Amino acid sequence: MAIQANISFLSSQTSQFLLDSRFTAPLNHNFFSKYLERRKKFKLCSNSKSQDKEDYLIDAPVSIGDGFSFSGGKYSDGPSPSDEWFRKGKMVKAYPVGGTGEKAKDPIFGLTMGRGSQASTDMFRWFCVESGNATNHSVILIHGFPSQAYSYRKVLPILSKNYHAITFDWLGFGFSDKPQPGYGFDYTLDEYVSSLESLIDELTPGKVSLVVQGYPAPLVVRYAINHQEKLQDLILVNPPLMDKHANLPSTLSIFSNFLLGEVFSQDPLRASDKLLTSCGPYKMKEDDAMVYRRPYLTSGASGFALNALSKTMKKELKANIEAMRKILSSEDWKVRTTVCWGQRDRWLTYDGVQNFCKDLGYKLMDLPSAGHHVQEDSGEELGKIISKIISEPV
Repeated sequence: MAIQANISFLSSQTSQFLLDSRFTAPLNHNFFSKYLERRKKFKLCSNSKSQDKEDYLIDAPVSIGDGFSFSGGKYSDGPSPSDEWFRKGKMVKAYPVGGTGEKAKDPIFGLTMGRGSQASTDMFRWFCVESGNATNHSVILIHGFPSQAYSYRKVLPILSKNYHAITFDWLGFGFSDKPQPGYGFDYTLDEYVSSLESLIDELTPGKVSLVVQGYPAPLVVRYAINHQEKLQDLILVNPPLMDKHANLPSTLSIFSNFLLGEVFSQDPLRASDKLLTSCGPYKMKEDDAMVYRRPYLTSGASGFALNALSKTMKKELKANIEAMRKILSSEDWKVRTTVCWGQRDRWLTYDGVQNFCKDLGYKLMDLPSAGHHVQEDSGEELGKIISKIISEPV
């Protein structure tokens, strides 16, 4: 696909990035903001509750940034679901930062990236939302790739009635740290497994149930096999179980392409809207879509993380799916396991899933109206199913 760009600079005006008409989705307006005039910074707002009281800024003038990383980028002055969701959470530090501590630079221009794209100096910051009484049994809800903890907003109220429900943003997504690859985190699946262990230990010392949706399922199963004593239930929601599931859908695999992946990952509509709407029957409200879109509007680091993870999944997903099936088929596996499946998933086919669960004696729960991101499409229904499964004696 040919992309033509014409960048013109006028002394009295800001730069315009003109795209060929064949490229239908606009790139991040802030992508070339290093050429914009610097305007006076106005008051920033919206902080999450944080253990070290550091400000995590999500609102700022469009002109603030270094071309790829921005302290904000809010496009309206009124309250938004993103602001409200952010205020419900807190930052939890877990998993040590690797690397030399050098300031991250973008991989295209070599510019030092802004504060929002710099990893913590000691431990990574994870955005977590908790609901319910902490003395109750803990249920950790793990979102898919690419998505956010926000996808569980309809599930949390249902589970919080009887359980301590927790959800979080993976590193590279939502409001969690988004380290530039090569600067402390390289987005390998092994790193995700290790970091998940560190986070769960930080979140709760007791027994937990894990709910994981989509492509991170093999990572969670790899974690679980070494921590079975800590788990009550494992609930897999539209996991990649079959060999054919190792082939990434075109809307996701395109981010792993050389150069084109780097460009498209900086386009909020391709990196967020198109991914969410291509994998299921979603008709999302604009306010909700803006929450998913926000990270790609406010920081180039979100796109670079998506690009790096897509490349990793293309290389490593098949082996991890095989490892997951081997674990789930092993006599050593003792954790009660349930598979929930949204029947309208456009990314992962249902073929073979029913036989897999039947052969291993796993309960299979079908959700006829849901797509790949079941919690987004049928959140209340999924919440009731999870609650019922966990309430049954082991």
